[in-house]
Amino acid sequence: MEKIFDLDYYDYEIDEKLIAQEPLKERDLSRLMVIHKSDFKIEHRIFKDLICYLKKDDCLVLNNSKVIKARLIGYLNGKEVEIFLTRAISNDEFEGIGKPLKKFKKGSIIEVGEFKILVKEVLKGKRIYFCENYMEVFEKHGQIPLPQYIKRKPTKEDEIFYQTVYAQKEGSVAAPTAGLHFTEKLLEDIKNLGVNVCYITLHVGIGTFKPILEKDIRKHQMDYEYYEIPDETAEIIKSSKRIISVGTTTTRTLEFWNFDENPRKGWTNLFIYPSYKFKVIDALITNFHPPKSTPLLLVSAFIGDFEKVKEAYILAQQMKYRFYSYGDAMFII
Repeated sequence: MEKIFDLDYYDYEIDEKLIAQEPLKERDLSRLMVIHKSDFKIEHRIFKDLICYLKKDDCLVLNNSKVIKARLIGYLNGKEVEIFLTRAISNDEFEGIGKPLKKFKKGSIIEVGEFKILVKEVLKGKRIYFCENYMEVFEKHGQIPLPQYIKRKPTKEDEIFYQTVYAQKEGSVAAPTAGLHFTEKLLEDIKNLGVNVCYITLHVGIGTFKPILEKDIRKHQMDYEYYEIPDETAEIIKSSKRIISVGTTTTRTLEFWNFDENPRKGWTNLFIYPSYKFKVIDALITNFHPPKSTPLLLVSAFIGDFEKVKEAYILAQQMKYRFYSYGDAMFII
């Protein structure tokens, strides 16, 4: 097996003190590492300097999916339990993961405030729940589902900052984090430059937290996630010379669509890893990702050499960049 397909190749050491635990209050003052693919020149800026690298008629594509309060704390037989919503089935039924899972038996009742949720079916590793208008329960009592490497409970502040300023369509259980750095003013300034700013939707699923378990990365299966590309966005992209993708979720959506090779709405489980040939995007804005993760493999595929990615990550740690969801950003051009 070639080393580029060996999961262990994509490991690196991370100083856990650099894993951002809190959001920056001034979103666009996060740091920005600019990497030039042609010669691997690296520049260190702040995020609002992004505008210095954009030009008239560029196309900036963002994911406007909105994070839902997918984590719910309730009581089963008087003991605290957790439900994590993973998929809507109907207005009254949903699929989710329960913790501790073995306590969630068919017929169990979970009490959440004034609401009662029934475990309707027991499946391998997950459960089907019944509750009339259950989204009302999640909206009233749910919590923003922060990643497990953020070692604290979510707060009201996370309902603002673990959400992009342009989020519109509810459905994600994790934020498209590359977009967290944008402010409304920065987006307005970018539009005033003559850049075409447009949106797709990909609802980020629980699979975003799923580790790769196969040593041969080619055997890994991504979960299916729902996406939509509006006709207006598709036509703007088709007529643009440079497509700048904001985040790995946007990238996977655009690359799957591939100029109408696939439908403009539907489900995708496209897994992008080294050896993949990009067909749509020309530049990528992204955060710094965990070792051996699917977003890291996508970034490695786009740069074309994980050794270069690793060099950038080592440099980022030396310069005290902040890592992961609430961390700093990288612009690869």
